[in-house]
Amino acid sequence: MGPGRDPRGLAQLARLAEDSGWDAVFLEDYLVYQGETALPTYDPWICLAAMACATTRIRLGTTVTPVPRRRPWKLAAEAVALDHLSGGRFILGVGIGDPGDPFLAGVGGPTQPRVLAEMLDESLEIITSLWTGAPVTFNGKHYALDGVQLTARPVQQPRIPIWVGGNFLVPAVRRRILRWDGSCAYKGSTDAPQQTTPQDVHDLLAEHWTNDRTHFDVKVSGGDPIAFAEAGATWWGRWIPPGPVADAEAILRAGPPRLP
Repeated sequence: MGPGRDPRGLAQLARLAEDSGWDAVFLEDYLVYQGETALPTYDPWICLAAMACATTRIRLGTTVTPVPRRRPWKLAAEAVALDHLSGGRFILGVGIGDPGDPFLAGVGGPTQPRVLAEMLDESLEIITSLWTGAPVTFNGKHYALDGVQLTARPVQQPRIPIWVGGNFLVPAVRRRILRWDGSCAYKGSTDAPQQTTPQDVHDLLAEHWTNDRTHFDVKVSGGDPIAFAEAGATWWGRWIPPGPVADAEAILRAGPPRLP
């Protein structure tokens, strides 16, 4: 949101992040950033496409896309196209979205968290089925598909990584996290956030390894990156708030923390 956060400006920031040693850039997925209309918000998926063209190494993704705001088949196709454009560097972060988002409540969309969660779970089944390239038939509570097919498949196999956001203290969110490829979740509500701890990461990974032996990513923000790495976190994030471009550039040029 704001000056320098248009597709061209974000492409330049992504290139600076890559040159400064960062490993990924993730965008929040809003049409109007947190409902704030004083400054323009630019479509994050167009921005990600520009960022993919401006970089060669860093991963790119969303944290998170409010999937119930989207048509799952359109989101599936866009993700595949972005995965190809980036050469297999895309990560799809997902969540139920903000019930107060003007493009949910303000357009007659559902706002109940339970309904949004149902839509998210159905959408993920549809998206990953469409990524196989095979015809998909699906009959759910919110979506129905009858033998439809997307023949373009992701570069990454077995699929584009799916990271789940939300409050990981909520049992349903925790189950969803463990169902997919990683966590970019927070702890507590957005109104009363709590600092995720290394012990939280350890406990989440212990649950995962009990049932699954595949690679699993955990992205955290803030705190001591060394302690988080020792607990098993694979990504440590530095949030860059809206504001002057010069401030964002200074954060990026400083580079990521270095682990011993």
